[in-house]
Amino acid sequence: MTTGAPPPTARKRSRARTFLPLGVAAWLILEIWLLTVVASEAGGFAVLGLLVGAGVLGAVVIKRAGRRAFTNLRETLQQQTGQGAAPAASPARGEGNGLLMLGGLLLMLPGLISDVAGLLLLLPPVRIRLGRFAERSLERRMNAATAGGLGGAFQQARMRYPDGKVVQGEVIHEGGAQRHDDNRDDRPRPPLTP
Repeated sequence: MTTGAPPPTARKRSRARTFLPLGVAAWLILEIWLLTVVASEAGGFAVLGLLVGAGVLGAVVIKRAGRRAFTNLRETLQQQTGQGAAPAASPARGEGNGLLMLGGLLLMLPGLISDVAGLLLLLPPVRIRLGRFAERSLERRMNAATAGGLGGAFQQARMRYPDGKVVQGEVIHEGGAQRHDDNRDDRPRPPLTP
């Protein structure tokens, strides 16, 4: 049985989905071009040394930020359970661990542009400003979100048949009242095999 409702129209592709692949391709081409220019001027071993050094620095940064995040988590859990003394009040201590890890990841990626972006994220003023911007942007989006609008997460259930057709529908309980205890249902059940 179907309700006769027309299928939902296809949503337009967002700008991010359109331009993100183009931006990534342009970034990769620019990274390769910049590596070849620097390699022709400074030599291949210098570029290799830069890339290896940035990779090692990125790994150290990620390891350190991960340890700091784990320490903050452990102190918070001890404080909530009352087992430890209250940690010293330092508002900037826990800020930016995610951005610090992102900076380390950018350093580990091969390329000079990503290395510069990673080094910028290691600077505390840049990390704090970017964190505040991200927090405001997320807060604005959360306030503007509508109920049930998480990208179709709460859509109706769909059943797909082997021929590719999609049948939309909804469950209607007979009698109007829903039963909360499905294990004690006394109605006869259909057989499991046809």
